[in-house]
Amino acid sequence: MVTAGDFRKGLTFEMDGDVYEVIDFQHVKPGKGAAFVRAKIKSVLTGGTKDTTFNPSEKFEKVIIENKEMQYLYNDGSLYYFMDNETYEQIPMEEDMVKEALNFVRENDLAMINFYQGKPFNVQAHNFVELEVTQTEPGVKGDTSSGGTKPATVETGYNINVPLFVNIGDVVKIDTRTGDYMSRA
Repeated sequence: MVTAGDFRKGLTFEMDGDVYEVIDFQHVKPGKGAAFVRAKIKSVLTGGTKDTTFNPSEKFEKVIIENKEMQYLYNDGSLYYFMDNETYEQIPMEEDMVKEALNFVRENDLAMINFYQGKPFNVQAHNFVELEVTQTEPGVKGDTSSGGTKPATVETGYNINVPLFVNIGDVVKIDTRTGDYMSRA
Protein backbone atom coordinates (compact mmCIF):
# COMPACT_ATOMS: atom_id res chain seq x y z
CA MET A 1 0.00 0.00 0.00
CA VAL A 2 1.09 3.55 -0.73
CA THR A 3 -0.42 6.79 0.58
CA ALA A 4 -0.96 9.93 -1.48
CA GLY A 5 1.55 11.66 0.81
CA ASP A 6 4.22 9.24 -0.52
CA PHE A 7 3.65 10.10 -4.22
CA ARG A 8 6.80 10.48 -6.35
CA LYS A 9 7.24 10.87 -10.10
CA GLY A 10 7.03 7.53 -11.85
CA LEU A 11 5.16 5.75 -9.02
CA THR A 12 2.37 3.48 -10.27
CA PHE A 13 -0.77 2.71 -8.27
CA GLU A 14 -4.27 1.31 -8.72
CA MET A 15 -7.35 3.52 -8.31
CA ASP A 16 -10.96 2.92 -9.40
CA GLY A 17 -10.04 -0.24 -11.32
CA ASP A 18 -7.39 1.51 -13.44
CA VAL A 19 -3.61 1.77 -13.12
CA TYR A 20 -2.08 5.25 -12.94
CA GLU A 21 1.43 6.66 -13.04
CA VAL A 22 2.29 9.88 -11.19
CA ILE A 23 3.61 12.37 -13.76
CA ASP A 24 3.84 15.36 -11.43
CA PHE A 25 2.81 16.07 -7.85
CA GLN A 26 2.78 18.86 -5.31
CA HIS A 27 2.15 18.77 -1.55
CA VAL A 28 0.00 21.80 -0.67
CA LYS A 29 -0.42 23.20 2.86
CA PRO A 30 -2.88 26.11 2.68
CA GLY A 31 -3.00 28.69 5.46
CA LYS A 32 -6.51 27.52 6.33
CA GLY A 33 -7.78 23.99 6.08
CA ALA A 34 -6.15 20.62 5.73
CA ALA A 35 -3.12 19.77 3.60
CA PHE A 36 -3.66 17.97 0.29
CA VAL A 37 -1.70 16.51 -2.61
CA ARG A 38 -2.26 17.91 -6.12
CA ALA A 39 -1.16 15.40 -8.76
CA LYS A 40 -1.12 14.94 -12.52
CA ILE A 41 -1.66 11.25 -13.21
CA LYS A 42 -1.65 9.20 -16.40
CA SER A 43 -3.56 6.00 -17.00
CA VAL A 44 -0.99 3.45 -18.12
CA LEU A 45 -3.65 1.34 -19.86
CA THR A 46 -5.48 4.06 -21.83
CA GLY A 47 -2.84 6.83 -21.92
CA GLY A 48 -5.24 9.53 -20.69
CA THR A 49 -4.02 12.12 -18.19
CA LYS A 50 -5.91 14.04 -15.52
CA ASP A 51 -5.24 16.48 -12.72
CA THR A 52 -6.68 15.51 -9.36
CA THR A 53 -6.29 16.18 -5.65
CA PHE A 54 -5.86 13.64 -2.87
CA ASN A 55 -6.00 13.63 0.90
CA PRO A 56 -2.40 12.79 1.96
CA SER A 57 -3.64 9.84 4.04
CA GLU A 58 -5.57 8.17 1.17
CA LYS A 59 -4.21 4.67 0.54
CA PHE A 60 -3.78 2.96 -2.82
CA GLU A 61 -2.50 -0.42 -3.93
CA LYS A 62 1.02 -0.10 -5.39
CA VAL A 63 1.38 -1.64 -8.85
CA ILE A 64 4.50 -3.14 -10.38
CA ILE A 65 5.04 -2.46 -14.09
CA GLU A 66 7.43 -4.88 -15.80
CA ASN A 67 9.70 -3.58 -18.58
CA LYS A 68 11.21 -5.92 -21.15
CA GLU A 69 13.43 -5.19 -24.14
CA MET A 70 12.02 -6.83 -27.27
CA GLN A 71 12.78 -6.78 -30.99
CA TYR A 72 10.32 -5.26 -33.47
CA LEU A 73 9.83 -7.81 -36.25
CA TYR A 74 7.14 -6.74 -38.72
CA ASN A 75 3.68 -5.31 -39.34
CA ASP A 76 0.98 -7.43 -41.01
CA GLY A 77 -1.34 -4.49 -41.74
CA SER A 78 -3.22 -4.26 -38.46
CA LEU A 79 -0.90 -5.82 -35.85
CA TYR A 80 2.73 -5.16 -34.98
CA TYR A 81 4.83 -8.13 -33.86
CA PHE A 82 7.58 -8.01 -31.24
CA MET A 83 9.84 -10.90 -30.18
CA ASP A 84 11.35 -11.68 -26.80
CA ASN A 85 15.04 -12.36 -27.57
CA GLU A 86 15.36 -14.81 -24.66
CA THR A 87 12.33 -17.06 -25.26
CA TYR A 88 11.72 -16.22 -28.95
CA GLU A 89 8.04 -15.73 -28.10
CA GLN A 90 6.26 -13.29 -30.42
CA ILE A 91 3.55 -10.93 -29.20
CA PRO A 92 1.18 -8.95 -31.42
CA MET A 93 0.30 -5.37 -30.48
CA GLU A 94 -2.27 -2.96 -31.88
CA GLU A 95 -1.32 0.28 -33.61
CA ASP A 96 -2.46 2.62 -30.81
CA MET A 97 0.06 0.97 -28.43
CA VAL A 98 3.03 1.34 -30.80
CA LYS A 99 2.22 4.47 -32.85
CA GLU A 100 4.56 6.87 -30.99
CA ALA A 101 7.49 4.43 -30.84
CA LEU A 102 7.29 3.55 -34.55
CA ASN A 103 8.45 7.09 -35.40
CA PHE A 104 11.88 5.96 -34.17
CA VAL A 105 11.91 2.13 -34.42
CA ARG A 106 12.76 0.24 -37.62
CA GLU A 107 12.22 -3.46 -38.27
CA ASN A 108 14.69 -5.56 -36.24
CA ASP A 109 15.37 -2.68 -33.80
CA LEU A 110 14.99 -3.15 -30.05
CA ALA A 111 12.32 -1.33 -28.02
CA MET A 112 11.11 -1.36 -24.40
CA ILE A 113 7.70 -2.97 -23.85
CA ASN A 114 5.74 -2.23 -20.65
CA PHE A 115 3.68 -5.06 -19.15
CA TYR A 116 0.99 -4.98 -16.48
CA GLN A 117 -0.04 -8.41 -15.13
CA GLY A 118 1.65 -10.06 -18.12
CA LYS A 119 -0.29 -7.96 -20.67
CA PRO A 120 1.66 -5.51 -22.89
CA PHE A 121 0.24 -2.00 -22.99
CA ASN A 122 2.95 0.36 -24.24
CA VAL A 123 6.05 0.47 -26.46
CA GLN A 124 8.88 2.95 -25.97
CA ALA A 125 11.84 3.58 -28.25
CA HIS A 126 15.27 3.97 -26.65
CA ASN A 127 16.00 7.57 -25.56
CA PHE A 128 18.41 8.16 -28.45
CA VAL A 129 18.28 6.58 -31.91
CA GLU A 130 20.31 7.00 -35.10
CA LEU A 131 18.30 7.16 -38.34
CA GLU A 132 19.20 7.92 -41.95
CA VAL A 133 17.81 11.04 -43.65
CA THR A 134 15.85 9.96 -46.75
CA GLN A 135 14.41 13.30 -47.88
CA THR A 136 15.47 16.92 -47.40
CA GLU A 137 16.05 20.02 -49.49
CA PRO A 138 19.68 20.96 -50.13
CA GLY A 139 20.92 23.70 -47.81
CA VAL A 140 22.21 26.80 -49.56
CA LYS A 141 25.33 28.42 -48.15
CA GLY A 142 24.57 31.93 -46.96
CA ASP A 143 20.85 31.21 -46.41
CA THR A 144 21.04 32.42 -42.84
CA SER A 145 23.40 34.27 -40.56
CA SER A 146 23.29 31.70 -37.76
CA GLY A 147 21.98 28.20 -37.14
CA GLY A 148 19.11 27.81 -39.59
CA THR A 149 17.10 24.61 -39.91
CA LYS A 150 15.17 22.84 -42.63
CA PRO A 151 12.63 19.99 -42.63
CA ALA A 152 13.83 16.45 -43.25
CA THR A 153 12.28 12.97 -43.33
CA VAL A 154 14.11 10.01 -41.77
CA GLU A 155 13.86 6.36 -42.84
CA THR A 156 10.90 5.62 -40.53
CA GLY A 157 8.86 8.41 -42.16
CA TYR A 158 9.21 10.77 -39.18
CA ASN A 159 9.61 14.48 -40.01
CA ILE A 160 12.22 16.48 -38.12
CA ASN A 161 13.97 19.84 -38.36
CA VAL A 162 17.71 19.52 -39.03
CA PRO A 163 20.54 22.05 -39.57
CA LEU A 164 21.18 23.25 -43.13
CA PHE A 165 24.37 21.16 -43.50
CA VAL A 166 22.52 17.80 -43.18
CA ASN A 167 22.01 16.04 -46.52
CA ILE A 168 20.18 12.97 -47.84
CA GLY A 169 22.02 9.82 -46.71
CA ASP A 170 23.39 11.37 -43.51
CA VAL A 171 22.69 9.49 -40.28
CA VAL A 172 21.35 11.74 -37.51
CA LYS A 173 20.97 11.18 -33.76
CA ILE A 174 17.46 11.94 -32.43
CA ASP A 175 16.21 12.35 -28.85
CA THR A 176 13.01 10.25 -28.87
CA ARG A 177 11.59 11.93 -25.75
CA THR A 178 11.31 15.28 -27.55
CA GLY A 179 11.64 14.20 -31.20
CA ASP A 180 14.47 16.72 -31.72
CA TYR A 181 17.67 16.49 -33.77
CA MET A 182 20.76 16.05 -31.54
CA SER A 183 23.72 15.64 -33.90
CA ARG A 184 25.07 13.83 -36.94
CA ALA A 185 26.16 10.29 -36.17
